[in-house]
Amino acid sequence: MKSFISPTLYAGLNYVIALVLIASPWLFGFEGHKIGAALLLPMIIGWFQLIMAIFSNNSLGFLKQFPMQMHFFLDVLSGSYLFCSPWIYDYAHVTFWPQVLMGGLLVIMGAFTKGSRFTTPPVHHYDKGLAGIND
Repeated sequence: MKSFISPTLYAGLNYVIALVLIASPWLFGFEGHKIGAALLLPMIIGWFQLIMAIFSNNSLGFLKQFPMQMHFFLDVLSGSYLFCSPWIYDYAHVTFWPQVLMGGLLVIMGAFTKGSRFTTPPVHHYDKGLAGIND
């Protein structure tokens, strides 16, 4: 499958998704429920996404210390966890659509951004050519 998300769009969407996840209990109206995972998990993953976006080595990253391959992998991992969390923690009767949509979006962004190892095979460069591999 081909990558279809540009790295610049990915960098901008990271900040948007992070802020939506942090504010999701108030945006989607489940802040009054006393289920801790429903409230805290989207906010924790949102803060995690915001920190990764700030430290990422992309066009909108401020400190550029975090490799993009690791960011892609952690997006897929945290998005999968967020996607399944309403059923893991048994709060699907309270809310599940925000977690499913945002988790799915994180998985899609991490897997289908140009340069992601999920859709782009690694390219090996040898400085000495093929003769220098076994030296």
